[in-house]
Amino acid sequence: MTDLQPKPIVFLENATKRYGGIAALDGVSFELYPGEIHALAGENGAGKSTLCKLIAGVVTPSDGQLWVDGEAVNFSAPKDASRRGISMVYQETSLVPQLTVAQNIVLGRERTFNSVRKVRNAARQVLQRLNFNVDPTQLAGSLSAAKRQMVEIARAVLNDARIIILDEPTAALTPEETEHLFELMGSLKKRGVAMIFISHALEEALTHADRISVLRNGRLVASGPATDFDRPRLIHHMVGEDLLDIPGPPSSSRQRPGSALPVLRVENLRMGSMVNNMSFSVFPGEITGIAGLIGSGRSEMAKVVMGHTKRNFGGGRIWLDGREVRYTLPAQAIADGIAYVSEDRKLDGFFETMSIRQNIELGWLAKFGRGKFVVPLGKLRDLTRIWSERLSIRSIGENQSVLHLSGGNQQKVVIAKSLAQKPRLVIFDEPTRGVDVGAIAEIRKIIRDFAEGGAGVILISSYLPEILDLSDRILVAKGGTIAAEFSREDATATAILNAAIH
Repeated sequence: MTDLQPKPIVFLENATKRYGGIAALDGVSFELYPGEIHALAGENGAGKSTLCKLIAGVVTPSDGQLWVDGEAVNFSAPKDASRRGISMVYQETSLVPQLTVAQNIVLGRERTFNSVRKVRNAARQVLQRLNFNVDPTQLAGSLSAAKRQMVEIARAVLNDARIIILDEPTAALTPEETEHLFELMGSLKKRGVAMIFISHALEEALTHADRISVLRNGRLVASGPATDFDRPRLIHHMVGEDLLDIPGPPSSSRQRPGSALPVLRVENLRMGSMVNNMSFSVFPGEITGIAGLIGSGRSEMAKVVMGHTKRNFGGGRIWLDGREVRYTLPAQAIADGIAYVSEDRKLDGFFETMSIRQNIELGWLAKFGRGKFVVPLGKLRDLTRIWSERLSIRSIGENQSVLHLSGGNQQKVVIAKSLAQKPRLVIFDEPTRGVDVGAIAEIRKIIRDFAEGGAGVILISSYLPEILDLSDRILVAKGGTIAAEFSREDATATAILNAAIH
């Protein structure tokens, strides 16, 4: 390296991290330069988070060396990295829910004697500087996922971080919030702040990164300027081969019979200000896609159908297989054959401290174990094996904690837990959010196979290519109602966006 070339602010040299003899990171060398946005791409389990945690002092390398500002360092805890100006914003935020936003922002920087007014003012100033609409007096536990992310970023900025690591920063953000985040990253870059960000949305890496590094099976397989990559090349490096989208079925393959009765019919559903006279039907053997912007009432509708949220008094009617229903608890909907795969798997999709086996068994017991004093243990033992094989859940064993699985395999456990209930209707709410490209293809095939088995499917997705690829019929939600409906043949991204916005 000549004196004319910039020197890396961070250099990870031949780093290896082993867990129980298995290398999560294997001989990786990585450089980060001042004022650079560096994207990390790779499937879940490729080693992206492990690399970032080594830099942030969360874990220590088994082999190799970390250099910061040209000096060899050995971090034993995140506070050591923080002292060198390194902050990490995690996908699962590290805020203390019982503390206020202001208290969380200054956490770790408190003085012996703290003034509540000064703490609030400091938090308010940094939030205003970042144009984040967050009340510093609000409890962190009451914030939405997007606002929790904002508080994490504000804390890093207040700490004068020179290096900020963002793990899936846009997974829980709306398109508007995502745009604002990248504007913020651009302004930090101009101030010389170096940033690493992990994202499964390849377009984000291609559009906003200066450089991209690709990891596969714990090894660095490609690295270079973002202009050297395009989507096919990125995918090729990530999976080792060209990943072709699984083709959608011919438009006639799942056409419902003319006399088919809807498995679900919703009429004039209303819930608060979020769902406003929403009406639609779902037919057996058909995937009904529901597109729309964030806040259009799609997820809220699903929770009303499931009995998770109460509709307004006189707020519409719901029929399942021709029988009018009104659920006050999700257990009632599950008993009648409706399953819901939540948009937030970590919040209410699985029990993170339990094993794969326990999660899938609990799904089965939720429907078939009610009122039983004797549980068929043999059947339960077979259940996990059957669904793990059917959905290709990759783990070290059925007793592995779900918390330690990759995001894609966690999502498969959530789906297995739901499908083990043998439902007549499944609502998939953002089923591939935060999932790597390989698992996305597998999950889409699971959804298709389920519909082809004759069940009804509702697919809620903010990703238009997914809606267009999977759906037999597409509904567009806007302002809490269904604003448009398209057949598979007539649907285009432009037409759907126009209906969702105008």
